[in-house]
Amino acid sequence: MNKLIAIVNVVAWSGFWAFGYIALTAQDLSDQQLLIASLLAFAGFIMGIAAYLRLVRAAEASGYAKKTNQLDTAARNRAQSEGGM
Repeated sequence: MNKLIAIVNVVAWSGFWAFGYIALTAQDLSDQQLLIASLLAFAGFIMGIAAYLRLVRAAEASGYAKKTNQLDTAARNRAQSEGGM
């Protein structure tokens, strides 16, 4: 499953860069073509971020990547009750 998400990630970011480049640099596009290129670039951006975050979460869960330094709920509440800043 992680390989499929990685492939989706690469394809999505490729679409973002390709259609974003077309939307920004093409001279002779109609308004409809420009809108479609922009929407496809935006879709690639959103899919790329979502796939990347899923890959990061899977890497942390499998032990491949170091877990983030976020506090659990009890430790966070204790730190806030002590007055921190």
